[in-house]
Amino acid sequence: MEDFADKLAAKPLSYQRAYLGSLLPNHVKSGNLEKYYQRLTDFNFLMAKIQHSEFGVQALIDDFDLVDNSEALSHPEYNPEKVKAINLIRSVLWMSADILDRDKRQLASQLLGRLLYFKILEIQVILEVAKKWKAAPWLRPLTPCLTPPGRGLLRTLIGHSDSVNAVAVTADGKRVISASKDNTLKVWDLTTGKEEFTLTGHSNSVCAVAVTADGKLAISGSDDYTLKVWDLITTKEVLTLTGHKSWVTAIAVTTDGKRAISGSLDNPLKVWDLITGKEEFTLTGHSNSVNAVAVTADGKRAISGSSDNTLKVWNLTTRKQEFSLEGHSNSVNAVAVTADGKRAISASFDGTLKVWNLTTGKELFTLTGHRALVKAAAISADGKRAISGSRDNTLKVWDLSIGKELFTLTGHSNSVNSVAITADSQRAISGSWDNTIKVWNLTTGKEEFTSEGHSNSVNAVAITADGKLAISGSSDNTITVWSSTTGDELFALTGHSKSVNAVAVTADGRRAISGSWDKTIKVWDLITRDELFTLTGHSDWVKAVAINADGKQAVSGSLDKTLKVWDLSIGKELFTLTGHSDWVKAIAVTADGKRAISCSSDKTLKVWDLTTRKEEFTLEGHSYSLTVNSVAVTADGKRAISGSKNKTLKVWDLTTGKAEFTLKGHSDSVKAVAITPDGKRAISGSRDNTIKVWDLLSGKVIASFTGESSIACCAIAPDGVTIVAGDESGRVYFLRLEGMEALT
Repeated sequence: MEDFADKLAAKPLSYQRAYLGSLLPNHVKSGNLEKYYQRLTDFNFLMAKIQHSEFGVQALIDDFDLVDNSEALSHPEYNPEKVKAINLIRSVLWMSADILDRDKRQLASQLLGRLLYFKILEIQVILEVAKKWKAAPWLRPLTPCLTPPGRGLLRTLIGHSDSVNAVAVTADGKRVISASKDNTLKVWDLTTGKEEFTLTGHSNSVCAVAVTADGKLAISGSDDYTLKVWDLITTKEVLTLTGHKSWVTAIAVTTDGKRAISGSLDNPLKVWDLITGKEEFTLTGHSNSVNAVAVTADGKRAISGSSDNTLKVWNLTTRKQEFSLEGHSNSVNAVAVTADGKRAISASFDGTLKVWNLTTGKELFTLTGHRALVKAAAISADGKRAISGSRDNTLKVWDLSIGKELFTLTGHSNSVNSVAITADSQRAISGSWDNTIKVWNLTTGKEEFTSEGHSNSVNAVAITADGKLAISGSSDNTITVWSSTTGDELFALTGHSKSVNAVAVTADGRRAISGSWDKTIKVWDLITRDELFTLTGHSDWVKAVAINADGKQAVSGSLDKTLKVWDLSIGKELFTLTGHSDWVKAIAVTADGKRAISCSSDKTLKVWDLTTRKEEFTLEGHSYSLTVNSVAVTADGKRAISGSKNKTLKVWDLTTGKAEFTLKGHSDSVKAVAITPDGKRAISGSRDNTIKVWDLLSGKVIASFTGESSIACCAIAPDGVTIVAGDESGRVYFLRLEGMEALT
């Protein structure tokens, strides 16, 4: 189907350039501001500009920046309501620039997912046009499901080819310097979001980076045992500092820019003269590797954190240890100090942050809330807030006056390794194992939107056979029932004492079954909303459940390496299937109820005959060293599709037991898979934050949607176009596959 961009492409290049390029500044300069407003709220114009080879997303963002032009602000046609709409659209472009650079077809989904919250006329008009875009297959959000402009993610910076280990921001807030496992540092312009240049010279992973207060020098530490000093004006290496006997893991620089303090896996800290490039002295006292170091604003003290579970406070004048801070039960990974030098905050493998009084050497309080070890910490210039990054893929913002969490920032698809805060305390910059740097808005303001749903990861979703209800299970221990048509939360089912990992629903839509970390399976009546009974027998967490078509039997899989088959009429175990050598991660049952297919952390899938109660055969072919996370089976029972930690899906012939082909396109572990009722398409969810739709005839991705966090589960409705998915931040996405006619 030909759309506006196609029609424009058929015009002469001179016409295209005039329409997409030079007219916008002319509208502002000539005073034709109304035409400027119309153009920037025209979905067709936005799509055409980002698709054009000579323009793209950044050129479009530059157009929006003209609204702040002084001539525009003072013009009689200046319209605050329309400017608000334009600023919201601009914010979405900023937030989604990295996504749109990779896949321009996601413009409509990003606008809808982030702007459906707003009732402004101009916003509603552009969204109505966006909904009708049919030029290519795409996934349309049915509800507001992405972070709206205002608070949260501002922009993602992409360029590193491996994990981002550390970030530093200049005092004027204009530049970020990132250090990566790809052996390089990159310097980024925070105004445009563009990479300025790359610093190369280290021969191994760059673990740490700091920048001088004047923004002229950066100092990096590497697994090659060296520190390097870089001139950010000339982009040249100035000095190499040698002396450590192992990886350099931490760096801090004094405010006057004359000294650097480094920590290493070799346990001592070293103090360096940045003028001469010489080591001044060594600080010894830690009994294990030094992972973090900070220095007070007056340059008189350093605070270090170590794998010996302690922090130490050092006097840089006397070159002696003042005292040790003890309280963490595991390695200290990060440390930051307030501007007045009176308090420090530490982050630990024990999953907590601690705030310390540097005068008394006493712990003030502990901050808890992260679901995994804490890798990074920073403190705002005014000392009122701290921000932490964790291996749970999130950042948390804390109020240091009351010791409470303010809010959580989600968006990284892997561990957050580092964080920095701009001097105005308005923005944070984080680096992650997902190879990206993200820029966040830290202003809290007034909460304009309330979010329904889960308060923790959504681990499983199922849809009733009539397509009217969706059921989700979460790490918040609850099951939630939703309207699939409106996305409204209808009611919650409570009873599990731990995380709900799996859900399934009977074909008549009257009962749901759930599996939990509490080692139990519960059967629920969706009409009365009552728990019918609990099935016990597994000796470890229940990770998977499936129900056969007649609703009489269920199959469960557990970390105890077994599958169990249950009679749902009497609530009793019928038999146990053994054969996997590691966790059972997911289960699918064929429509005739005769076979079950299970996948496991032992890297295999197994096909079971539920009549003979025997294993038929094992499916092997995913990477020998990586878990198989998910499996689905076609309605005719002839094919299975599995998703693996090796970033791929495999399509299997269940007659021959052979892999037909592999689906490649995700950039991280595939966590979930579902198949349309006609067996022609598959839907997958991944730790790369995307949901992808695959054509099983061509083996190609035909549509993609990028969410806010790692996608943990997905399901497809009987109509073959409505998709429900859940992510690790607690969001449930209701999406519709549009534009399929463009393929015909």
